Amino acid sequence: MSGSPAVVIRLMASAYAVAEKAGAIVRKVLHSGELGIVEKTGANDLQTLADRLAQQSICASLSRRFPKLTIIGEEELPSEEVQEDLIENGQSEEILQKTCPLEYRDLKEEELVVWVDPLDGTKEYTEGLLDNVTVLIGIAYGGRAIAGVINQPFYNYQLGVGAQLGRTMWGMLGLGTFGFQLQEVPGDRRIVTTTRSHSNKLVTDCVDAMEPHEVVRVGGAGNKIIQLIEGKASAYVFASPGCKKWDTCAPEAILQAVGGKLTDMHGNAYRYDANVKHMNSAGVLATLRNHEYYISRVPQAVLQALKSD
Repeated sequence: MSGSPAVVIRLMASAYAVAEKAGAIVRKVLHSGELGIVEKTGANDLQTLADRLAQQSICASLSRRFPKLTIIGEEELPSEEVQEDLIENGQSEEILQKTCPLEYRDLKEEELVVWVDPLDGTKEYTEGLLDNVTVLIGIAYGGRAIAGVINQPFYNYQLGVGAQLGRTMWGMLGLGTFGFQLQEVPGDRRIVTTTRSHSNKLVTDCVDAMEPHEVVRVGGAGNKIIQLIEGKASAYVFASPGCKKWDTCAPEAILQAVGGKLTDMHGNAYRYDANVKHMNSAGVLATLRNHEYYISRVPQAVLQALKSD
């Protein structure tokens, strides 16, 4: 490849390093024992010092290197000077060496929107369910999720003292996925993953309608998509508003890059333009395979309750 790498490749290389930095911040706050928990809208909607510092680190690091980028983060933070030790200037050399897909080669900074969830699974973080926690950085162009990074700060934490903690996976449409081994649930089994802390009758009725052989209830949208691509679940079914664009942008890009699909309950794709509403108000249905089967099983009551955007 001649000349310097394409903007989207450079952004991806930065996002990778920045996600690793954010993961380290999330671990550091937990180990300090001072989580600094505040309720945003209630006991199931929490924010910690880790959310705040990780978002500052991600947004400041990326906007310093890519000043024309639109960055939308989950946490509403007062604008203040970000400490220099939160800034990550590094880039993944491995990503910089990749050849950019032709259709993204000429994209400009100002055409890209980055959706950031600095700590997905905050409730689980505060409860010690650390494998549920992810850092999500998604890149959108033309309203579509095209690339994403997922960092799992506590990957391997069950192995105990001395284990190498954390991993980072990433993907881009037309380029592929990296950092994990794609696995699928055996074709004759339907395993549905859904929310552990935001359930209601509509959510459970919709899960039941899929006729699953097994239901896995875990926290974090990023974590649920990891379950799909690592063969622990066949579908992520959440028939409720609650999920936001920063929860789904990065995971959707990685899922799509391996041939999967994420839509609302009606089968419509979500858009990730800078001006869209943040709530995924018609629920989330994500699959690695057989999306149409799951869409066909969504009860009428769910479709009536959850209007497509």
